[in-house]
Amino acid sequence: MPRTLPIEKMRNIGIMAHIDAGKTTVTERLLYYSGRLHRMGEVHDGAATMDFMEQERERGITIMSAATACEWNGYHINIIDTPGHIDFTAEVERSLRVLDGAVAVFCAVAGVQPQSETVWRQAQRYHVPRIAFINKMDRVGADFSKAVRSMETRLDAHPVPIQWPVGAEEQFRGSIDLIAWKLICWDKDGTENHQVIKEVPDEYAEEAELHRQELIETMATLDEPLMELYVQEPAAITEADLKAAIRRCTLASQITPVLAGTALRNKGTRLLLDAVVDYLPSPVDMGEFTGTKPRDPDTIIRRRPSDDEPFAALAFKVLSDPHVGRLTFVRVYSGQIKAGQQVLNVRTGRKERLGRLIEMHADERTDLEMMGAGDIGAAVGCKDTTTGDTLCDAKKPVMLLSVDFPEPVVHIAIEPKTKADQEKLARAMARLSEEDPTFRVRVNEETGQTIIAGMGELHIEIIVDRMRREFNVEANVGRPMVSYRETVRGKAEVEKRFVRQTGGRGQYAHVVLTLEGSEKGSGFVFEDKVVGGSIPKEYIPAVEKGCREAIESGIITGYPMVDVKVTLTDGTYHEVDSSDMAFQIAGSMAVKEAAPKAEPALLEPIMKVEVLTPDEYTGDVVGDFDRRRGKLIGMESEGNAQIINAYVPLAEMFGYANDLRGRTQGRATYAMEFDHYEIVPRAVANEIMERTGSGFRF
Repeated sequence: MPRTLPIEKMRNIGIMAHIDAGKTTVTERLLYYSGRLHRMGEVHDGAATMDFMEQERERGITIMSAATACEWNGYHINIIDTPGHIDFTAEVERSLRVLDGAVAVFCAVAGVQPQSETVWRQAQRYHVPRIAFINKMDRVGADFSKAVRSMETRLDAHPVPIQWPVGAEEQFRGSIDLIAWKLICWDKDGTENHQVIKEVPDEYAEEAELHRQELIETMATLDEPLMELYVQEPAAITEADLKAAIRRCTLASQITPVLAGTALRNKGTRLLLDAVVDYLPSPVDMGEFTGTKPRDPDTIIRRRPSDDEPFAALAFKVLSDPHVGRLTFVRVYSGQIKAGQQVLNVRTGRKERLGRLIEMHADERTDLEMMGAGDIGAAVGCKDTTTGDTLCDAKKPVMLLSVDFPEPVVHIAIEPKTKADQEKLARAMARLSEEDPTFRVRVNEETGQTIIAGMGELHIEIIVDRMRREFNVEANVGRPMVSYRETVRGKAEVEKRFVRQTGGRGQYAHVVLTLEGSEKGSGFVFEDKVVGGSIPKEYIPAVEKGCREAIESGIITGYPMVDVKVTLTDGTYHEVDSSDMAFQIAGSMAVKEAAPKAEPALLEPIMKVEVLTPDEYTGDVVGDFDRRRGKLIGMESEGNAQIINAYVPLAEMFGYANDLRGRTQGRATYAMEFDHYEIVPRAVANEIMERTGSGFRF
């Protein structure tokens, strides 16, 4: 089926913002005024079209990014509504990876909020051009100028208002279009409010003229073609000249055009649709994209966003749909694909058949005959494709840049409530971890616990709730145990005899060995220094096995012992009664007797923690590390933020996600990973012993 619209008339955009800034409400209005919806759903009523999950409707927040599409003035616009809560930041990450442009929504009262900073940084990472919509202009405390200034100070952005609001709070009447020099106002509230375009009244003309002049001067300094016109004859600059300059600078991410409105009162969203068409890029504007040759990352392959090029698409999301099965969301970068065709999955090297192609509208589906360059849709039939995989023409393979996800930071133990739930729990966790790359599952071999990991406590709460509702699995969740280790810092020599006489052949082994601390990271080292054949060579491996078993099962606290050295120096044997088993038991008993005499110590896992925080909270973050027994290892500036690196014991990091948000008003983010083991201070180690009921004291 041929393309109905040229690729230049396509827009792939995301709606991004802090939680409760009004993203979903903005999306509902865009769909309603473009004719895609015939009735607007409200978030506060739990009836928003884009929030189709039960958990979203109950909580009034977006949890899963939802895709839809609409038509406006002859343009086709694919829209992805993304979550605002930091726990679901991976949904924003993978959406921005495949989008060409974004609308950043800000609250007119609060301005730039914590998660606004996070999504802004994500958009910068993927070089996504943005326009800004200052929402909630009708709320008490709304201040357009203040919101624009917060973009400059907090985001280090270059906001350029292309509209100026008339009034604020209850007096918000309309906006002056600084480009077309018209007043746009609305004659009433409600879904059918009519947009009225008038000449700019004299009472607003003087102030608005200042803002228009500022807009022209700003654009002239950034855009060379406009500068030439400005130098020759400023008055000759037309609306088309100004729009073209704004578009060029927006595509180059030099500026962010700013609009104003209130989505809940249906004011300003039609102007936002116009701005999306006028200033955000089509797939062609994004230019050539690059990939690499499979299994040869040094060879760069370039492709144009055209239907004539070989097929290449990126799978950016996997979803289990109760009606059609496994859905794979894809963005096509070049070429065309028809339903039923086979494509190559570059990661697996296997071919996948795209049985059906679907255009998504939240949780509704429309079948497509084909998808071409620039299209975003879903495919049914991909069995082994996961998030970040490249699907392409098998004869012209290319590997596209995948999606990077942050590491999970909250780890919680989970167990099924009944034996009947055991198998269902495993199946549910496998399905959910396939859908969500930031949800991880592992089994702690030492404690036997199943550990699930996610981006925050709300993330884990939603996962457990989905297990209950979608998979009928009841589970208990709790805190995981910290996996400690033991070691020794001193040296102890022990002589041990193992003698058993039971009538008939007995058991006899006699060993003399030394236990001492070894180099960090060495694990367990065994050395045989027996001379003169006092212990025959065939029994030496049995002694080593006994020593190894003793240190692996833990001696003082039950945790494995590491970085120790055992030296076997002497011993005796009996020609009849000695055996491998006897020497194995003797070696184990000797190590267990030596450990308490060799200055035992408890080791704890130390995490490398990296915090990205605004400058003003640096002191609070560093001070908190001190309270958590952390060690600062470095700091560096990134714009108006600080990157702080520290080593902190894992035992002190439980609940850190919430503590950090509270300490920084939610504006800081962090990542952590295991780095090394370190000796626990004696006082802390004895507290742990007391808490676990162990009678041993260091």
